[in-house]
Amino acid sequence: MKDTFAFLDALQQIAKDKGISTDTLLDALSGALVAAYKRLPNAAEEAVVTIDPESGDIRVYGQELDEDGYVIREWDDTPKDFGRIAAQTAKQVMTQRIREAERDLKYEEYAGREGDIVTGIIQQSDNRYTLLDLGKVEALLPQAEQVPYERYEHGARLKAYIVEVRKTTKGPQIVVSRTHPGLIKRLFELEVPEISSGVVEIKAAAREPGHRTKIAVWSNDANVDPVGACVGARGARVRMVTNELRGEKVDIVPFSDDPREFVMRALQPAKVKEVHLDELSGTATVVVHDFQLSLAIGKEGQNARLAARLTGWRIDIKSETQIAEEEAYANQEWAEGEWVTNEAGEMVWQPAEGGEAVSAEEWSQSNEEALPDNGPADEGLPAGDTAPAGDSPPAAGTAPVGDSAPAGDNAPDGDTVPAGETALAPDETDAVDATVVAAEPVGTGGEAVAGEEGDR
Repeated sequence: MKDTFAFLDALQQIAKDKGISTDTLLDALSGALVAAYKRLPNAAEEAVVTIDPESGDIRVYGQELDEDGYVIREWDDTPKDFGRIAAQTAKQVMTQRIREAERDLKYEEYAGREGDIVTGIIQQSDNRYTLLDLGKVEALLPQAEQVPYERYEHGARLKAYIVEVRKTTKGPQIVVSRTHPGLIKRLFELEVPEISSGVVEIKAAAREPGHRTKIAVWSNDANVDPVGACVGARGARVRMVTNELRGEKVDIVPFSDDPREFVMRALQPAKVKEVHLDELSGTATVVVHDFQLSLAIGKEGQNARLAARLTGWRIDIKSETQIAEEEAYANQEWAEGEWVTNEAGEMVWQPAEGGEAVSAEEWSQSNEEALPDNGPADEGLPAGDTAPAGDSPPAAGTAPVGDSAPAGDNAPDGDTVPAGETALAPDETDAVDATVVAAEPVGTGGEAVAGEEGDR
């Protein structure tokens, strides 16, 4: 009897220390004693063990069942030396049950904490994962949840975001992350009292881990500036978050219910001229000044990507020059049709309204005829060049103005200008093919002759 009371006291003390109810331990012990009883010779096929919680008396009852599984006969079949068997079984059951209870308690402690932030000490780090010691349990930081190029030194303290809590046979497995956008929100809750109290809300967050983050904040109190509350005096609050993220830049923009206004604010620090929304495709076309285009897009498109994630719109950024070119292009008239291959294997243009197909050569000729004639006035000019406005190109072979043509040089008509005579320059408004006029010989009194007649 004394041993029985000592057993009950020990059972109650274990239940109190480990946080396990006494009934749970007694049920586990009863099941273990039934298994131990069935290993004895001449044991009944079915049996049940009862433990009196007041006296600690242990009894084994054999049972006989019918075809439907109902008990038709029951008798006391407690072995004489069952106390020794019970003591050995109790030790094994208690040890196993205590371990299971501790695992369950650890799991229940973290099961409802998905989305919380925890602080741990780095215990082990390799290419696959990093282990964080949280006190009673360890957290797993997988490679996919680590920030690129972020080094985790052994023994250093690290804050992480709980992504998932798994229940395994070896206890709870806690998966944490350093890349989740929720980490930003939790860090600001720790640093900004207005956020933890609900006065300021973080409406949206977009993050490229290790590089840059954008958050949109909203104030429920008109007297509280949401951006100023998050930045803090001289940037003290946002600096604490940046230090925890190891230098990652954080942009804080005010939230707006107007999608156009929200898109404009999300693209800060660039200044947006106007925003056009297409709700069917979910596209926001943003127009900026030419000198703001690169700033709006950001380095490798980073600013535009973060703004798109923050607002939920597909953002297409264009400069004023691009918009003007697109409008001019859209106002042009275009022939309707398509290029097809005919039976001879040649590419031909088939008009949409029907009719005869046009070959590529005919198409090019028609385009050349449609273009204005701005070509060279004479074959002497290079192809594609045009004469200066208001001037006529000199005729080929014409002597320069004011110079004397040497004897024997050919005039444009194939005639020879006599020695000592001057070829007159054609007027700029005359035709290109000007006639060279020979001067009248001095003192002859005769008529002026030109070309071959003067030579004869």
